[in-house]
Amino acid sequence: MIWFNEPNLAELNGRHTNHIGAFLGIEFTEIGPDFLKATMPVDAKTHQPFGILHGGSNVVLAESLGSVASNLVLNPEKNMGVGLEVNANHLRPVKDGFVTGICTPLHIGGKTHVWDIKIYTEQGKLSCVSRLTVAVVPAVKAG
Repeated sequence: MIWFNEPNLAELNGRHTNHIGAFLGIEFTEIGPDFLKATMPVDAKTHQPFGILHGGSNVVLAESLGSVASNLVLNPEKNMGVGLEVNANHLRPVKDGFVTGICTPLHIGGKTHVWDIKIYTEQGKLSCVSRLTVAVVPAVKAG
């Protein structure tokens, strides 16, 4: 298992009550030994003007998964992970339903983490591939 402490879904979903993840309806659904999974509805909040999933919505899902995964790997008393670079290739349009993102590590280092995020339709078809690089920085107390 790659996680610093054993995470649970209720805590992960409770973190995003006043953030973009909650606004878009992102919900963490599964935690594995080396992966994190979340869903996002494809609806008016996540559409672009042509009635399909907005590429930026895919990026929010990908960055949410990778950022949370990085912070679950780190000792929160010492470090935190912040997004450094994200890219996404949108492979197929999605009109409705849900998409599911699965985040796995490509690199977990002392200064950076690199995450692979694949986003699938409800039919299991790959709709987006994304990579997130996270910088590991000293922890900052919220306040």
